[in-house]
Amino acid sequence: MARMNRTTMDPYTYGDADTIGVDATRNLDLTGFSVEATDGGIGKVDEATYETSKSYIVVDTGPWIFGKKVLLPAGVVERVDLDSETVFLNRMKDEIKKAPEFDEATYRDEPYRSQVGDYYSGTGR
Repeated sequence: MARMNRTTMDPYTYGDADTIGVDATRNLDLTGFSVEATDGGIGKVDEATYETSKSYIVVDTGPWIFGKKVLLPAGVVERVDLDSETVFLNRMKDEIKKAPEFDEATYRDEPYRSQVGDYYSGTGR
Protein backbone atom coordinates (compact mmCIF):
# COMPACT_ATOMS: atom_id res chain seq x y z
CA MET A 1 0.00 0.00 0.00
CA ALA A 2 1.26 3.48 -0.83
CA ARG A 3 2.47 5.75 1.92
CA MET A 4 2.94 9.49 2.14
CA ASN A 5 5.65 10.90 -0.09
CA ARG A 6 8.82 10.45 1.96
CA THR A 7 9.90 14.02 1.21
CA THR A 8 6.62 15.31 2.64
CA MET A 9 6.52 14.83 6.39
CA ASP A 10 3.27 16.75 6.84
CA PRO A 11 0.22 15.12 5.18
CA TYR A 12 -1.25 18.59 4.60
CA THR A 13 1.66 19.90 2.55
CA TYR A 14 1.90 19.57 -1.22
CA GLY A 15 5.02 17.89 -2.56
CA ASP A 16 7.75 19.67 -4.44
CA ALA A 17 6.42 21.87 -7.27
CA ASP A 18 8.71 20.16 -9.79
CA THR A 19 7.37 16.75 -8.74
CA ILE A 20 3.65 17.49 -8.66
CA GLY A 21 3.66 19.99 -11.51
CA VAL A 22 2.10 22.83 -9.55
CA ASP A 23 3.60 25.43 -7.28
CA ALA A 24 1.23 25.57 -4.30
CA THR A 25 2.23 29.18 -3.71
CA ARG A 26 0.53 30.12 -7.00
CA ASN A 27 -2.89 29.37 -5.50
CA LEU A 28 -3.98 27.66 -8.69
CA ASP A 29 -7.72 27.01 -8.73
CA LEU A 30 -8.12 23.25 -9.06
CA THR A 31 -11.92 23.42 -8.75
CA GLY A 32 -13.51 21.23 -11.41
CA PHE A 33 -10.33 19.26 -12.16
CA SER A 34 -10.83 15.51 -12.52
CA VAL A 35 -9.30 13.35 -9.79
CA GLU A 36 -7.62 10.02 -10.52
CA ALA A 37 -6.61 7.46 -7.91
CA THR A 38 -3.91 4.98 -8.91
CA ASP A 39 -6.66 2.63 -10.12
CA GLY A 40 -9.09 5.03 -11.81
CA GLY A 41 -11.22 8.15 -11.54
CA ILE A 42 -12.97 9.12 -8.33
CA GLY A 43 -14.59 12.47 -9.09
CA LYS A 44 -13.91 16.19 -9.39
CA VAL A 45 -12.28 18.76 -7.14
CA ASP A 46 -14.92 20.74 -5.26
CA GLU A 47 -12.48 22.83 -3.20
CA ALA A 48 -8.71 23.22 -2.85
CA THR A 49 -6.64 25.11 -0.31
CA TYR A 50 -3.02 26.22 -0.16
CA GLU A 51 -2.54 27.11 3.51
CA THR A 52 0.87 26.29 4.93
CA SER A 53 0.69 22.82 6.52
CA LYS A 54 -3.11 22.86 6.12
CA SER A 55 -3.60 22.24 2.40
CA TYR A 56 -6.20 19.81 1.14
CA ILE A 57 -8.64 19.09 -1.64
CA VAL A 58 -12.30 18.18 -1.26
CA VAL A 59 -13.46 15.78 -3.96
CA ASP A 60 -17.07 15.34 -4.99
CA THR A 61 -17.17 11.64 -5.80
CA GLY A 62 -20.46 11.80 -7.69
CA PRO A 63 -21.87 8.33 -8.31
CA TRP A 64 -18.62 6.55 -7.37
CA ILE A 65 -19.54 6.45 -3.66
CA PHE A 66 -23.10 7.69 -3.91
CA GLY A 67 -22.51 11.39 -4.23
CA LYS A 68 -20.37 11.81 -1.16
CA LYS A 69 -17.42 14.10 -0.73
CA VAL A 70 -14.00 13.17 0.61
CA LEU A 71 -11.27 15.29 2.15
CA LEU A 72 -7.80 14.47 0.86
CA PRO A 73 -4.67 15.95 2.45
CA ALA A 74 -2.38 17.67 -0.06
CA GLY A 75 0.30 15.04 0.58
CA VAL A 76 -1.68 12.42 -1.35
CA VAL A 77 -1.48 14.50 -4.53
CA GLU A 78 1.14 12.87 -6.73
CA ARG A 79 0.96 15.33 -9.59
CA VAL A 80 -1.31 17.76 -11.41
CA ASP A 81 -1.65 17.79 -15.18
CA LEU A 82 -2.72 21.30 -16.17
CA ASP A 83 -3.29 20.34 -19.82
CA SER A 84 -5.86 17.65 -19.00
CA GLU A 85 -7.00 19.42 -15.79
CA THR A 86 -6.45 16.25 -13.79
CA VAL A 87 -5.19 15.71 -10.25
CA PHE A 88 -3.42 12.37 -9.82
CA LEU A 89 -3.27 10.79 -6.37
CA ASN A 90 -0.87 8.28 -4.85
CA ARG A 91 -3.73 6.26 -3.33
CA MET A 92 -6.08 3.54 -4.53
CA LYS A 93 -9.86 3.98 -4.65
CA ASP A 94 -10.47 1.48 -1.86
CA GLU A 95 -8.20 3.35 0.55
CA ILE A 96 -10.01 6.61 -0.22
CA LYS A 97 -13.40 4.95 0.17
CA LYS A 98 -12.43 3.67 3.65
CA ALA A 99 -11.18 7.07 4.86
CA PRO A 100 -12.96 8.86 7.70
CA GLU A 101 -16.37 10.04 6.52
CA PHE A 102 -16.51 13.62 5.26
CA ASP A 103 -18.33 15.96 7.62
CA GLU A 104 -19.49 19.21 6.03
CA ALA A 105 -19.77 20.86 9.46
CA THR A 106 -16.31 19.98 10.80
CA TYR A 107 -13.97 19.34 7.88
CA ARG A 108 -12.08 22.58 8.50
CA ASP A 109 -11.64 21.83 12.22
CA GLU A 110 -8.34 20.53 13.57
CA PRO A 111 -9.64 17.33 15.26
CA TYR A 112 -11.24 16.08 12.04
CA ARG A 113 -8.24 17.08 9.93
CA SER A 114 -5.93 15.28 12.38
CA GLN A 115 -8.04 12.14 12.08
CA VAL A 116 -7.87 12.25 8.28
CA GLY A 117 -4.14 13.08 8.31
CA ASP A 118 -3.46 10.17 10.65
CA TYR A 119 -5.45 7.84 8.39
CA TYR A 120 -3.49 8.76 5.28
CA SER A 121 -0.12 8.77 7.02
CA GLY A 122 -0.78 5.28 8.36
CA THR A 123 -0.83 6.23 12.03
CA GLY A 124 -4.61 6.17 12.40
CA ARG A 125 -5.31 2.62 11.24
